[in-house]
Amino acid sequence: MKQFTDDELLKMFNEGDNPAYAFNLLVRKYQQPVYWHVRRLVVSHDDANDVVQDVFIKVWQSLTKFRKESSLYTWIYRIATNEALSFLKKKKRRFLIPVTDMAKQLEETLEADVYYQGNEVEKKIQKAILSLPEKQRVVFHLRYYDEMKYEDMAEILQTSAGALKASYHHAVRKIEKYIAS
Repeated sequence: MKQFTDDELLKMFNEGDNPAYAFNLLVRKYQQPVYWHVRRLVVSHDDANDVVQDVFIKVWQSLTKFRKESSLYTWIYRIATNEALSFLKKKKRRFLIPVTDMAKQLEETLEADVYYQGNEVEKKIQKAILSLPEKQRVVFHLRYYDEMKYEDMAEILQTSAGALKASYHHAVRKIEKYIAS
């Protein structure tokens, strides 16, 4: 199957005969990377699937208003990041989880996850990442796992590349300290 560029997909969606087909191609292109980005943030497979569905509903509803001020890729990732973080905030409120206990809750979800296939070393690394403050965790995931450029991350998180470099540096140090303990 032909891989379309973002511009081709947008043109097909906005000017073509079948916007649903163009949107389907867009979902196929971004569903897997968005799923893994969201999954690393919310931990649970089922929760990630729910959030990803919400992400693409928002993309569908907003795609005609997309102004190309950023790339389609970073725009979708911004929606995904915001949806995942909103999901976690709702979960905290719904279950009356104090902010300090959210990392513990996510850690327990990781332990109970039947879909998790990592070994004990990988699990310790995941627990170290879960112990990070929310912003550092997001920055670490985007940089380390998605290998995203700081400039793209700055568009997604709406902050400066310099601040993101500092957050990533602090996150790496905290992960190293956690693993060494």
